[in-house]
Amino acid sequence: MLPEIRTILYPTDLDPRAPEVFRYTMSLAHRYDAKIVLLHVVEPLTQYARSVVEMYLPEGKGTTLREEARDRILAELHTRLRHFCQDEVCIDLGGDERVSEIRVLEGNPTEVILAEAKRVGADLLVLGAHRHTAVGGMLLGSVSHKVLQRAPVPVLLVRLP
Repeated sequence: MLPEIRTILYPTDLDPRAPEVFRYTMSLAHRYDAKIVLLHVVEPLTQYARSVVEMYLPEGKGTTLREEARDRILAELHTRLRHFCQDEVCIDLGGDERVSEIRVLEGNPTEVILAEAKRVGADLLVLGAHRHTAVGGMLLGSVSHKVLQRAPVPVLLVRLP
């Protein structure tokens, strides 16, 4: 029996080359009549960054400002993703119906991607992969590599130039 692909999770960092990866995702969604869930993950401020912000603001004000800024940023990113989809789906008739959900979440990118794959019941993940040197890959690691190692479903890595 051949595997069915009904839901594709496409995590993106909105890199300038993201449209190329999205086109692969759209092609697969069109071929398999699948839905796409678009995801962007924002990493939270580090403890050091939070302490620097708190140092220059009155007591308790930093938390409020941080939460307001986070909400604005997440909303702005959601708008950018929506525009990104509108710009790209015009190449596929009915493409606007293929993107079933746009999510912008905060957290560790690898953990959020894996949790979202489970939440939406993804049959496939499509990610862009940057080329790293062996040493750079070992020292830095990459979200794509970590997801590939831990994903419970197949992962298509689109190599970015």
